[in-house]
Amino acid sequence: MTYEPPKKTLEKYADLLVNFALNSGKGVKKGEVVQCVVDDVAKPLLVELHKAILQAGAHPMLRLIPTGISKDYFALASDSQLTYFPEKYIHARCDEIDHSISIISDVDPFELSKVDPAKIFKSMQSKKKVREWLNEKENKGKFTWTLALYGTQAMAKEAGMSLKQYWQTIEEACYLDKKDPIAEWKAIQKEQMRVKKQLDSMKIQWVHVKGKNIDLRVKIGERRAWFGGSGRNIPSYEIFTSPDWRGTEGYIYFNQPLYRYGNRAEGIRLEFKNGKVVKVDAKKGKKLIENMIKQKNANKLGEFSLTDSRVSRITKFTANTLFDENIGGRYGNTHVALGAAYKDCFDGDPSKPTKKEWEKMGYNDSVEHTDIISTEDRTVTALLADGSEKVIYNDGKFTV
Repeated sequence: MTYEPPKKTLEKYADLLVNFALNSGKGVKKGEVVQCVVDDVAKPLLVELHKAILQAGAHPMLRLIPTGISKDYFALASDSQLTYFPEKYIHARCDEIDHSISIISDVDPFELSKVDPAKIFKSMQSKKKVREWLNEKENKGKFTWTLALYGTQAMAKEAGMSLKQYWQTIEEACYLDKKDPIAEWKAIQKEQMRVKKQLDSMKIQWVHVKGKNIDLRVKIGERRAWFGGSGRNIPSYEIFTSPDWRGTEGYIYFNQPLYRYGNRAEGIRLEFKNGKVVKVDAKKGKKLIENMIKQKNANKLGEFSLTDSRVSRITKFTANTLFDENIGGRYGNTHVALGAAYKDCFDGDPSKPTKKEWEKMGYNDSVEHTDIISTEDRTVTALLADGSEKVIYNDGKFTV
């Protein structure tokens, strides 16, 4: 008999997503429109999300996605179908919603393993306007989103757990095992804000990440702020920023596997010069990474992130980036994202800069955003505006 998460767990999960994660940790407001995008396998959670949204006085807009249709789509769609974009309909939907909740629930993590990556990238590129519209709305403070996980048998198997163990990991990571998960997350948020404030006050110019398999210099850049605790992604223990991509030099090895586009890549090593990836190595999936970075600006950094081992409740590999990019364990984690930068990391009003001004500041723009993770020991040293240096992260912990 397959395991099903208790109804009480799903009620707490829905409450956390609706009444904390959205609206940047404040929850939805009466009269707002909340879109939920959920696979049919995760319908039990959608039912609870629907209730929580209604109880909050907001308006649910539900999208239940049938399992397995992505494989058929890429197998059967012509080029014109891959690039078809119902602009008026999608734009109207983007205008209508105030928030969006998306749930990851892979029934087959390798569903797209035999699909030509060019087809996937072509379809993604045709939908780039959606991200641009919602980003513009978010930058004006009129839209928020969150992403969460619904455990499946296939995901649990890939992580080497039973489905019950996998759900226990979800419950612990999201504080669903506590009486009041929202109160727990507000405490985490408070600590994240403390660290963020300290980092921002230091006016960091560069960071140098050094360890056995990493020697990477990342230029933070002008008008940058560190970000975390916003409710985007549950769980989210990380503190991150979007660096000036032009100042990335050196190499980084990732000891955690990457699941992307129906494939698994392992032992990835990237080498950067003048801000761009100039060499890719991998024990498995090298071709996947090489094809991915051929997309426009996907060979440049969009994010640099650190997670403190003392904060994260995730200690096990879950075979899912949402959780694995927040893993704690002995040394916490460092992850970087290839592709799009987060404009939330601007230290002013992100609705003000023009496209040319974003480019001038080195904020990367791409349809891609792929996080790759290392949990190996490393020291992060910051170079400050006055020329001095300060260790900000060591032994898996922030030192600020």
